Amino acid sequence: MKALVLAGGTGTRLRPLTHSSAKQLVPIANRPVLFHVLRDVADADIKEVGVVVGGTADEIRAAVAADDSVNLDITYIPQGEPLGLAHAVLTARDFLGDDDFVMYLGDNYLRGGITDLVADFRRARPAAQLLLARDDPPASASPNWMRRDG
Repeated sequence: MKALVLAGGTGTRLRPLTHSSAKQLVPIANRPVLFHVLRDVADADIKEVGVVVGGTADEIRAAVAADDSVNLDITYIPQGEPLGLAHAVLTARDFLGDDDFVMYLGDNYLRGGITDLVADFRRARPAAQLLLARDDPPASASPNWMRRDG
């Protein structure tokens, strides 16, 4: 099994935090979120990682290279522009080949990691597996925030 980590987005919704840094390098608990992702991948016993990168590729590469705790076989996969998740997979098709893979967004933090999810996948062998999380609406949202009729 391989991992495909998406680290090519521009982070416009996180500005001003991302004016001078890649969104995947924004710290959570004093560590870039991307490093939490890579740790989760390693903890799930996945060694081969394709990191899809865009305009901040040099910054991402330098940060990962400078971190002694990253002990993975990383292949950087350039994506000309962020055109969505499916495009990122298409861009990585040579790296992925016919292998099973975990796609993990490089700017996401998952409490509990992915070890159990990967183990479940390996055991059950489904055609695909998705991770979804329920999220409550923001407290500032009006009671009708989901209405479409006006």
